[in-house]
Amino acid sequence: MVFVIFILAAALTVFASIKLSQYADVISSKTAMGGMMVGTLLLAGATSLPEVSTSFSAAAIGNADIAVGNMIGSNLFNLFILAGFDFLLRGRRILDRASRNNIYTALLGTLLTVLVILALWLRIDVQILGIGLDALIIAITYIVGMIAINKLPSLDPQAEAIAESEEEPDNPSASLSSKAAIFRFVIAALIILAAGTALSITGDEIAVITGIGSSFIGSFLIAAATSLPEAISVFVALRLNNVNMAVGAILGSNIFNMIILALSDPVYTAGTIISGVSGANMIIAVGVLIMSLLALFSLYRKKSGSTLSYALPSVIIVVVYFAASYFNFTY
Repeated sequence: MVFVIFILAAALTVFASIKLSQYADVISSKTAMGGMMVGTLLLAGATSLPEVSTSFSAAAIGNADIAVGNMIGSNLFNLFILAGFDFLLRGRRILDRASRNNIYTALLGTLLTVLVILALWLRIDVQILGIGLDALIIAITYIVGMIAINKLPSLDPQAEAIAESEEEPDNPSASLSSKAAIFRFVIAALIILAAGTALSITGDEIAVITGIGSSFIGSFLIAAATSLPEAISVFVALRLNNVNMAVGAILGSNIFNMIILALSDPVYTAGTIISGVSGANMIIAVGVLIMSLLALFSLYRKKSGSTLSYALPSVIIVVVYFAASYFNFTY
């Protein structure tokens, strides 16, 4: 029954994510928010709700490996999703068409990943008001970074308008008003949150039943399951030709996941949450850093070259994903 519930929760997550992306597309076209902002803020936050639920639940039951591994592993899987679609649809050059403003989000995500790696390496077991010093630094960096992104000048002011003009009117929810889309967006997000809780609880039980380590379960199985909303959201956004929403959802979700670490730390009562994880999480964190740098390069490079040279960074990202997963499993 544990496996059945896990699969049903994953299926419910997929359905809710499809609707979530359709509603987000309506919001991006019928409000002042463009595709990038809707993807980076609304869609990224909503699709990260399973990670919030999973990490909170795992921290509450004292399983630091699943709490931290889920967050880091989700970032690994998210970048794999982006690279996978970018390679499969390499003729459309997704990252070339995306707004260069995504570079700001990618830079913040890379910085936060470096801080997580340092925290895993130093293992500072110091708390301030019940929050680990390392988690507190990550949270402050996230807040300052988001404020800075909102104030920095646009790197590509015309990209949003170009992307929106390329969108195709094939969204089955396109007739909804902005208010109706926002209301249904919230309902879909709550369904995803509930499904994420089920994934967390059953995932922990699967780790016990199978005897597979919690680090691998957290950073691979649960991370992949809780990243289903991101995968489906990107797929739907690309079908709607909303490139900025697709890229923004992945990069925004990755930085949002980092704040989950700080929020989960006070729930974990056996010390600082990072000090309670196994060394296998370092493998995944380094993998995320390498993949983040490659994604940043793809967004920053000049938009030229052959299809092969364009797709090469995405191919390397996919290879790094499988290599990191393998080393994590055999650690």
